[in-house]
Amino acid sequence: MWRLVVAQLKVAVLVSHTGSNSRALHEASLRDDAGFGICLVVSNNSGARALEYAREQGIPSRHMSVRTHGTPEELDAALLDELVTRGVDLVVTAGYMKKLGPRTLAAYENRIINIHPSLLPRHGGPGMYGMAVHEAVLATGDEVTGASVHHVTAEYDAGEVIARREVPVMAGDTAEGLAARVLAVEHQLLPEVVRRIAAGKG
Repeated sequence: MWRLVVAQLKVAVLVSHTGSNSRALHEASLRDDAGFGICLVVSNNSGARALEYAREQGIPSRHMSVRTHGTPEELDAALLDELVTRGVDLVVTAGYMKKLGPRTLAAYENRIINIHPSLLPRHGGPGMYGMAVHEAVLATGDEVTGASVHHVTAEYDAGEVIARREVPVMAGDTAEGLAARVLAVEHQLLPEVVRRIAAGKG
């Protein structure tokens, strides 16, 4: 397990759509004892609500995708350059629907984390995102689900899990209802993990 202690942990958040976890993380960063700040929000979707929120809050934001940078290799290089230029210490992917490139993964090894809406390794991997995760939980009859924070590697949801929080599955649950309860837990768990990392306890 790695340790990172800096005066103010600089965090970049990568997101594809609404970015509710990005918003929860930013709100948590405003606490006096947070120990971290959001210095960059990046989305592969130019219309992402997360980019709009970042602009409203004065957080530097970028739309970066193969539309803006041509090829996956060029995008990988450009993203890494953006992270390094801004002095990013920790990268958080939160609802980011793209794999990161090998240069970024290598440069930020063990410094990229992701929030996933299940108790990994259950219901992780390719295709397991959004409502599909909660539908799978109900289809398999799981009595408990939850959220996991894990290190990001080249394979989807395969990195070391560093934190989990359980959410009970209730009788009569729908995927939508379960998703809402898990998301509320994600909004608590992710800032807690980032605070621990900022304090050198992650």
